[in-house]
Amino acid sequence: MSFAGKVAFVTGASRGIGRAIAVDFARQGADVAILGRDTAALAETAATLRSIRAETRVCTIAADVADSAAVEAAVATAIAELGRIDCAVANAGQTLDALLVRLKPEDLDKVLAVNLKSAFYLCGAVAKPMMRQRSGAIVLISSIVGLTGNAGQAGYAAAKAGLLGLAKSVAKELGSRNVRVNAVAPGLIETAMTESLSEQARAQFLATVPLGRSGTPEDVSGVVTFLCSDAARYVTGQTIVVDGGIVM
Repeated sequence: MSFAGKVAFVTGASRGIGRAIAVDFARQGADVAILGRDTAALAETAATLRSIRAETRVCTIAADVADSAAVEAAVATAIAELGRIDCAVANAGQTLDALLVRLKPEDLDKVLAVNLKSAFYLCGAVAKPMMRQRSGAIVLISSIVGLTGNAGQAGYAAAKAGLLGLAKSVAKELGSRNVRVNAVAPGLIETAMTESLSEQARAQFLATVPLGRSGTPEDVSGVVTFLCSDAARYVTGQTIVVDGGIVM
């Protein structure tokens, strides 16, 4: 796959899956706009991208994805600096786990804002320029808990399930303009978000994985870049599960 001459926009690119996605795009020739809240971590990501390919243009934007105006401004900045956006990846995520009866309304609002509403904002911001250029690919990073549910994660699971409906709806709205929208649902991926799992919980989870191991950010990023590539030009409105075989 080659993304030479293309521009990718990735949210939640400070670390983990988002950083791996940005790295894959740069490795395959794309210029990359990266968005996150941690400016120091974003700078590390930008340095990594430039080390892969010296001529890579990188647009670094520190912003809150839960702020619709900030997302609009970030997309405008990326287009002003890099000329266009061909691929957009809504990867930002946050967990605030609690059983339903203990879930605070303010925590639910935060989880929905970061995991679900932010993707609405990104889709809305990139839709018009992609429709004008009559091409584009959007990928929403969901989770297998959006397919299966998970005790103690009702808010997170609901938000991630919402992304699947969002992907299908926007795919139908934008398909006539050659803009594709898909979702990726990872399983247990080794990131900072999963480091808090106890060894017992990790062992119990891995026992359900047919491939017998947890995933890496690169296991997810390869699927994302595939969905954004010409190799997937006839794929839209789909959810690709990357979980080692848990959901079958």
